Amino acid sequence: MTDTTSFPPLKNDLIIRAARGEKTERAPVWVMRQAGRYLPEFRAERVENDFFKICRTPELATKVTLQPIDRYDGLLDASIIFSDILVIPQAMGMTVEMVPGKGPHFPTPLVVPADMAVQLKEKVDVHKELQYVFDAITMTRHALNGRVPLIGFVGAPWTLMAYMIEGGGSKTLSKAKEWIFKHPKESHELLGRITDVCVDFLIGQVHAGAQMLQVFESWGGELGPHDFEHFSLPYLAQIAKRVKSELGEKAVPMTVFAKGSWYAVDKLSVIGYETVSLDWTHTPESAKAITQGRVTLQGNMDPNVLYGGDEAIVAAATRMVRGFGSTRRYIANLGHGILPTVPVEAMELFLKTVHRVGLEVAAEEKAAEDANDMKIIG
Repeated sequence: MTDTTSFPPLKNDLIIRAARGEKTERAPVWVMRQAGRYLPEFRAERVENDFFKICRTPELATKVTLQPIDRYDGLLDASIIFSDILVIPQAMGMTVEMVPGKGPHFPTPLVVPADMAVQLKEKVDVHKELQYVFDAITMTRHALNGRVPLIGFVGAPWTLMAYMIEGGGSKTLSKAKEWIFKHPKESHELLGRITDVCVDFLIGQVHAGAQMLQVFESWGGELGPHDFEHFSLPYLAQIAKRVKSELGEKAVPMTVFAKGSWYAVDKLSVIGYETVSLDWTHTPESAKAITQGRVTLQGNMDPNVLYGGDEAIVAAATRMVRGFGSTRRYIANLGHGILPTVPVEAMELFLKTVHRVGLEVAAEEKAAEDANDMKIIG
């Protein structure tokens, strides 16, 4: 276990305070996949190194994690460790390849429930199988030198199960859905086994130095409301409860992101996460009305706006920050990961706009509060 007292002191805790519901000077901002293919320095690294080699080499993972922090110096309020949600299926015994131009590929996916006994390890020791992630987190914490907090993450059980059965990306998830409808008992068994690994992995990430955690239910929206409540929500709730219980006083703020699960925002707000991340299908007004201040909201500009030119980026980012508000229970982000061909200048403009508008809104809110105080005194 890492001695966290040896880490450099944190200089920017804006996002942690926002996650905890404390008042902030402006809306903090970071971007999902901020360390990735849109950055020329990352593409240069990929020429020399395979994707999973970067994930498995702490020095390389640290270097890549810091690339956006260095490029956009002072504009990002958090870093997220460079890794992948599919390291969990790998730790469980499956082979995962990252195929250029195609994405993740499982040469031997789970086809029938009996395959679990053949392909999956009965017990997963995350410290043996995923120590490289823990080492990268510790190394990155030191390399950041307290500039911003470091986020750790996992893929959620339903999303990981779907990848393990589909063998990669899918437009229909028909194979994974066949499992939950034809083999519900075995599906719950698999989801439970994945959940156990997720819990151990997240706890290990915090012990290694992660200061926040995010759970990515990337394929949540592929389930209807009934099936989400049976095959996703219970496991998301388990993760939050078990991680916090095990960590006790060392627990850190946790975020859940169930992309496309617009119908589940209310329930996601009461299962133990400090922050609910939103995709671009939500309006700030409706999300705030549903959550009623119970959680911090994160998001949610459509990543494709970054292709729209300066005027579109400024307009959308401004609308987003003004809609959610700037000084309480809000973290600015995109509604999903930044896309690989986005110009680096577009990302910079997005970040600068969030900063500028966030400070403007904060000043307006302060002026309104002062005016209200004067009325009360008068």
